Amino acid sequence: MASRNPALRDAVLGDARDEAGEPVVEDARAAAVLMGMNNVYYRFRHVVGKPSYSQKPARLRMQRIAQPATNKLDFELFCLAVSAISGCEACVRAHEQVVVEGGLTEDHVHDAVRIAAVVHAAAVALES
Repeated sequence: MASRNPALRDAVLGDARDEAGEPVVEDARAAAVLMGMNNVYYRFRHVVGKPSYSQKPARLRMQRIAQPATNKLDFELFCLAVSAISGCEACVRAHEQVVVEGGLTEDHVHDAVRIAAVVHAAAVALES
């Protein structure tokens, strides 16, 4: 979803529903939507580099992140993968910290981001 390629999205979603179930797909979609919003906002704050923006409240609605259909750790891992694709340093750092503190290893994180990178590359290749 984060790679924005409809053909690839539909193919992956079809397999995901069969293999992982609808709740996982719902969480993946919610993570893509929330990070689509957050990644833009937090990248802006990082890129503009003015401390005054960092002191302003984000006021972005993110209740869904606290109510995953599956579990918090998987949802955070989905958010990490989307944030890696979007290139949001602040979000990558925050979600990496949560998943590692939640019990995942750096190898788990590394694998999730490698998978996200490959899926994103496939999306780019399909558009070429």
